[in-house]
Amino acid sequence: MLKSLEELVNIIRNRKNANLEKSYTNKLLNDKKFNIKKVNEEVEELIDAIQKNNNQVHEAADVLYHFLVLLEGSGIKIEDVMEELKKRQNEIR
Repeated sequence: MLKSLEELVNIIRNRKNANLEKSYTNKLLNDKKFNIKKVNEEVEELIDAIQKNNNQVHEAADVLYHFLVLLEGSGIKIEDVMEELKKRQNEIR
């Protein structure tokens, strides 16, 4: 499971450094305003899917993908986010 997430992060990072005009990921990485708009749309779609108990996994995957792209495009490493969550583990318990 986590290997798939790591692979996705690596793909996003590779797209960041590639000059791929046809790449949707590259477009998101280079247009923060567009990426933020997509994250907001995808979160709304996920909430709607949860309320309707329909298509939840698909919408959750969209949110996760767009969120990871937004983090990477903003210079925020998922490793740093995970480290912050690890620090908070004692608070969560």
